[in-house]
Amino acid sequence: MMPADINKLLAGIKTGDRIALSQAITLVESIKSGDQDLSRKLIGNLTNSNQAIRLAVSGSPGVGKSTFIDAIGFYLAEHGHRIAVLAIDPSSAQSRGSILGDKTRMSRLSRHPNAFIRPSPAGGLLGGIATSTYEASLLCEEAGYDVIIIETVGVGQSETLVRHLADLFLLLLQPAAGDDLQGIKKGILEDADLLLVNKWDSHMKQEAERTHAAYRLTWSKSRDQVKLISSLEDIGIEDVWESITFLLKETDSQLKRKEREIFWFLENTRRLMLKYFLEKNSAILDNLVDNLKARSINYSEAIENALKKICT
Repeated sequence: MMPADINKLLAGIKTGDRIALSQAITLVESIKSGDQDLSRKLIGNLTNSNQAIRLAVSGSPGVGKSTFIDAIGFYLAEHGHRIAVLAIDPSSAQSRGSILGDKTRMSRLSRHPNAFIRPSPAGGLLGGIATSTYEASLLCEEAGYDVIIIETVGVGQSETLVRHLADLFLLLLQPAAGDDLQGIKKGILEDADLLLVNKWDSHMKQEAERTHAAYRLTWSKSRDQVKLISSLEDIGIEDVWESITFLLKETDSQLKRKEREIFWFLENTRRLMLKYFLEKNSAILDNLVDNLKARSINYSEAIENALKKICT
């Protein structure tokens, strides 16, 4: 892609062209150095004046994140909002491949003219998101989407990176407080703005109510920010949106936006510097690995040699 194509791509994004938006996200996801240079030029020419609402959605595998996003996204799209969903799927450590199956679980939203759904592989980045999710959210905002929903890989030890992408962090919970707490890091509970106990329907209804009561008693934030919902039956979805709009009124969105920009500047600069550093010194590191394999040096000596040869 040439610089002239960047201007054409930018023009397409501004008019809401989904193909142009998809191509732009593919560009910022590319790990090729040439594409990364072009993607920075593209991002540098965005106006980012739409002030979109960003919502992060996380939860344990099987809790119903995609179904919830389908429900609230469809509700908002029907009420005139333009919804962009950035769904992050886990990547294989071996093949770097990804299932990218979230879109199939958002059947109503994926067909709505006001919605854009983009599955992306995590690409090995810890934190439940992809390396380019921040840039992708800027592109969606430029395309006129006023609500951007980021679905994380799932609850894990490093999931809290997503809080630096969103205005509000929504955590979905299984109707089994004890079991679900075992799989959720305490810090994630502290980062969440809303706790949503899902599957408040059929045979899970009473268990969901017990879980809801337990979290209302133990969570450090307001009891009113713990909600019962059924994504499958669209129960409680309007109430969740009302809570979101209330919490957003209490949030300094301009400060959040500036904090996001600074955080991702530092995060991505560190990542790119480390990549450059490792590539520049790959011959030294490869030689030390060969020495380790041959047992001509030990582990500690290899580290000491690396530091001496690279850092002095």
